[in-house]
This record gives sequence, C-alpha cells and structure tokens, in this order.
Amino acid sequence: MEKTKEKWTELELLPEWDEEFYDVYTAKKHGKWVMLKTLKPAYKADGRFKAMIENEFDARYNLAHPNIVMINDFEEVPGLGLCIITDDVYGKSLRKLLDEDAVEHIHLERLCTQLVDALDYIQRNHVVHSPIRPEVIIYTENINNLKLIDVGFDQKEYLTPADVEEDICNFGRVLKAVLAKVPDHPSYYDKIAERCMAEDPKSRYHSIHELRMALAHRSDNKIYAAIIVFLIIVAALLVWFNLYESSEPVFRTCLNIDNYIACYGH
Repeated sequence: MEKTKEKWTELELLPEWDEEFYDVYTAKKHGKWVMLKTLKPAYKADGRFKAMIENEFDARYNLAHPNIVMINDFEEVPGLGLCIITDDVYGKSLRKLLDEDAVEHIHLERLCTQLVDALDYIQRNHVVHSPIRPEVIIYTENINNLKLIDVGFDQKEYLTPADVEEDICNFGRVLKAVLAKVPDHPSYYDKIAERCMAEDPKSRYHSIHELRMALAHRSDNKIYAAIIVFLIIVAALLVWFNLYESSEPVFRTCLNIDNYIACYGH
C-alpha cells in the first residue's frame, strides 16, 4: 500500500516577519506553500491570547482584497499549536528593502496606490489593526505587488476619527522613510508626508479619500471648479442654440435675394 503523504512539511520560522505576540512560519500543506501565524510559546497557555488569535481569525476570514494576504483556515498544526493559515507571500518586506537600500520608484508608486487602497478597504470594513509599518508591508517577487500581512485582530461597528487619523499618520511615517531612499521623487510627496504626520491631528488629512486626492495631485476644489466651468459652457451652448433656433426662419428669409431689400431696406 502507498504511504500516505505527510500533511505538513518544510516548516520554517520567518524571524523578520514576527509580530509582538506571534511567530510566523512558511510551510507546505499537502504540498502547497502557505504561511502560518501562531502565538509565541510564552502566550500559548494564556486564555486571553487564545481568544485574541480566535478574534483575529474571525475578523479577517471574510476579508477579500488583492493587497491583503487572505486567510484560508484556522487549525492545530503539530508542534506549533493553533495557527492562522494564510496564502504564501514570496517576496521581501519593506523593512528589508529599506535596510538594503533597495527601494525603487515602483515600491513608492505601489505604496501610494495599493497601500492606500488596502487602508481604504480596512477602514470601510471597520477592522481594528496594528499600526502600519514597514515590517508588515511585503512586495512580491518579480512583479512587486504590495501585500499587507497584518491587517487586523477585531472589528468595530464603526471607526472613530482618531482611528482614521492614526492610519494616516502611520502612512506618513512609512512614506517619509521610502522618500528618503528615492531622492528623485515628486516634491509634493514630502509635503503630503509632513501633513500626514502633523502634530495636531486636525491639520492632517481627514480621510483616505482626501489623502488619495493629494497623492494624485488633485483636490476636490479643482474638480468642482472644472465641473462648474463645464456646466457654464453647456448652459451657454444651450442658450445660443435656442436663440439660433428662434431666429432661424428670419435668417433664412433674409438669405433669399428677393427678400433682402425687405429685410434691410436696400
């Protein structure tokens, strides 16, 4: 009889991806690469931390976004205990890229688009999460897609303005670190990073939408002005068209040579 294939193989600890309470592993499950997130040994026997990892699974299981690492399962793994099982992410963390001076324009571009998209999704789903930092931002190998590996441990009925402002502040810190490694970046990015980190929260961007508009070098005021100008032009064209329609019979009559004198007197 053929020997049954072992379920879990090639478990390897990933120290650089460790979190405060969790160890992170890469492994094969039935021959397929996955990642495992489990409580550090010091916390495994504590019921409070067991409840914490269960809450994280519940909060993240139904999330689905291309820039967030998806959860597949929650089960007991021999030698590790209860583990959250996620898709495998093969690439480098932003922390490693920063430390190796390997940050490029593509990483900055993805930070300002894909990370902002992920934050918007997290906030719309009211997910409570650890601060966004370089260690939890992964760029996949070859195509450098951005993935968040630590996106929440609970859900609220709603997020407070303080929750939103904290995300924006942490985004500013990450952006500033990346800008320091990409010297020929758009100059207005520096002002955006500083505003994100403003000491007075009231001076920061108040929403992800406002941040997104700033990164695109646009503002709602400019868009509203463009809409108003467009509407004025359309209204002027409609007025002109209506005047033309009302005067067209007279105009056509005067074009007739026999009626020219009748119209203009000579």
